[in-house]
Amino acid sequence: MSRIGKKPVSIPAGVEVKLNDNLIVVKGPKGELQQEINKDIAIEVEGSEVRFVRPSDHKDHRSLHGLYRALTQNMVVGVSEGYKKSLELVGVGFKASVQGQLLDLDLGYSHRILFQVPAEIKVSAETAKGQPPVVHVEGVDKQLVGQVAAKIRSFRKPEPYKGKGVKYVGEEIRRKAGKAAGKK
Repeated sequence: MSRIGKKPVSIPAGVEVKLNDNLIVVKGPKGELQQEINKDIAIEVEGSEVRFVRPSDHKDHRSLHGLYRALTQNMVVGVSEGYKKSLELVGVGFKASVQGQLLDLDLGYSHRILFQVPAEIKVSAETAKGQPPVVHVEGVDKQLVGQVAAKIRSFRKPEPYKGKGVKYVGEEIRRKAGKAAGKK
């Protein structure tokens, strides 16, 4: 039995879970999310818990059991607390600004990068004196927040020699030594 699939998803106060055939809808103070569930996996909502039951030990059922439990857990956390990822822009002259849903990045290229942020995601940029600019990505959908953060990071990945580029806050960049001075 799947260790993750066996655990029930606890529903906090203020969060509502509804089932419509094979569609699970989670509403909370931060928003609403929905996920289509395979018809083979049974869902039971009992009080403040959601349980997932698989019909057999077939490989497909085993793989879907834990998956749908984890997706539902992420939806419940998203609509109650939300998700946030922060990215640091490390490099001389790197800048970030936000105008509505348009993120304007200056990452040392000959041109600025304009990134249209999805409507479900909230992006903010902050610059503190003596610190690299930081871009915050927030939303209720864990997958979408991670995808937008990864896309922003992909514009200039951190390089291993000087560590310049866009990195997650707290991310360790493995540094390389570079060329040694010539000896005579």
